Amino acid sequence: MVRRTRQEMIEETRRKLIASARVILTREGYADAAMEDFTGSAGLTRGALYHHFGDKKGLLRAVVETVEGEMDGRLEAAADGSHDLWEALGRRCRLYLEMALEPEIQRIVLRDAPSILGAAYTQASERKCLVSLSSLLSRLMAEGRAKAGDPETLARMINGALVDAALWIADGDDPQARLANAVDTLGLLLSGLESGR
Repeated sequence: MVRRTRQEMIEETRRKLIASARVILTREGYADAAMEDFTGSAGLTRGALYHHFGDKKGLLRAVVETVEGEMDGRLEAAADGSHDLWEALGRRCRLYLEMALEPEIQRIVLRDAPSILGAAYTQASERKCLVSLSSLLSRLMAEGRAKAGDPETLARMINGALVDAALWIADGDDPQARLANAVDTLGLLLSGLESGR
């Protein structure tokens, strides 16, 4: 029998609590989820939650960071999966809008994180996305594929439009129809950036 190190046990406890919280937060939402829900389904005590995350809000922060990390990975993979930078930009933006249909992202990232963790967390999280989007726009401009402009400002404007559209999609009675509308409109928006248009 292989003995686990203390660090491995700590990481396993954290993973269990985060996995449990992801399910419960998606189903119940932050306001209706109780500490016992997180610890009970993970087979752990409240003490473990307090030790690793401080409180319920700390656990939410860890869950949001995990989910957003996965989202970032998916967005990067969508962009990297294309050999054409213009197509990469479109794929990345469309995927972000499509993710607004996923219950976990709707509840945890789009609804609970901004209202519970506040603007400071949201802005810090947004900065990571802006760096990669700015980089992609810079490359498009350097290749002459996109109109010249300030890539960071443009990234902020595109990101703001995407976040607002994602919230709109997630809040609707017919999210599929809203997604289709948003994707069509995204094409109009991005075509205005394309050099030679």
